Amino acid sequence: MPVTLLYASILGLLFLLLSINVARLRGKHKVPFGTEGSIELARAARTQANFVECVPLLLLLMALLESLQSSRYLLHAIGILAVVARLLHAWGLSRNEALSAPRGIGAGLTFLLILVCCLWGLWRSIFALSLLH
Repeated sequence: MPVTLLYASILGLLFLLLSINVARLRGKHKVPFGTEGSIELARAARTQANFVECVPLLLLLMALLESLQSSRYLLHAIGILAVVARLLHAWGLSRNEALSAPRGIGAGLTFLLILVCCLWGLWRSIFALSLLH
């Protein structure tokens, strides 16, 4: 599954950067757990947590679709858009704790990509099951 591996690797590096930022801010604010009122740390932790909440499902769906030999071009499009979405979300949330356009676009695009993969997976599953009966 080289396509999914490519985007999992890129997104994995982004996750490491987000995690390092949280650790750095924990040290800076001397906060071992939680955020203890630090808006800066809360934004960084929330950015990391949102990544963890969304990206694994998207990558799993991509891997399963790739295992069914789905279009590499569409999988690349989803992977590229996923990287862009997560960068936008992280950048938007790091700039402002309130809603911002990059944050909203990044989150919305991530949700849209998950929806596309879910619908694509349902279609592929129903098609495969109908051929078996």
